[in-house]
Amino acid sequence: MRVDIVSIFPEYFAPLDLSLIGKARANGTLRLAVHDLRTWTHDVHRTVDDTPYGGGPGMVMRPEPWGEALDALAPGELSPDGHTLPRLLVPSPAGVPFTQAMAHELAAESHLLFACGRYEGIDQRVLDHAATRMPVTEVSLGDYVLFGGEVAVLVILEAVTRLLPGVLGNAGSLDEESHAHGLLEAPLYTKPATWRGLDVPEVLRSGDHGRIARWRRDEALLRTAARRPDMIGALAPETLDKRDRAALDRGGFSSPPGHVAK
Repeated sequence: MRVDIVSIFPEYFAPLDLSLIGKARANGTLRLAVHDLRTWTHDVHRTVDDTPYGGGPGMVMRPEPWGEALDALAPGELSPDGHTLPRLLVPSPAGVPFTQAMAHELAAESHLLFACGRYEGIDQRVLDHAATRMPVTEVSLGDYVLFGGEVAVLVILEAVTRLLPGVLGNAGSLDEESHAHGLLEAPLYTKPATWRGLDVPEVLRSGDHGRIARWRRDEALLRTAARRPDMIGALAPETLDKRDRAALDRGGFSSPPGHVAK
């Protein structure tokens, strides 16, 4: 996968040399380049912002440097299949929510281009013009506001990179973690079996793989119902069997109405 990031703070992305993302870059799985937006300015002050039309607080990022940056990093036109140009991602509190499902969607792309806004944001015409040439998605990490898009890009890129083939040593772990099947992950334990008077649940030490799988499923259901009832409500009714519903009932939670899987 190729990834380009444009920011006025390129040094913000030094952590991308570390850990598994750094390894993915080193072995060529991830071809990543960070670009300074000010490269595409032409005045002595390397200006990237100006006051907003219509008044109001703060500053808005000017369209000229952004337009030149996108022209340089994504030249050409969009082909009928949409694969000639990258997918442009713009972190914004006004964007669509970033989810694990979107991470999987982005992991299937061959080229991602991130535009990191600052101040009050990027002139809307930049996004409107880019949308005539390439897919554009404004994306939000949640219902809060940050200083800029850099933190969001780090989060999104880590979520996407770990889904690329060969990045994780044990790809099977992707099937058991939170959000993989619409549920939060069950609690995790390791050695020692007893620590400060607290024991690892007996079932996890039993060696009975069927009981362990059932315990993890039940705990995932109960944890999700307690912390993210919206996720339980979003489950397709047929994905819950009688044992799932019984676990929710024992925990005092209601299960989604509908067909019950056997």
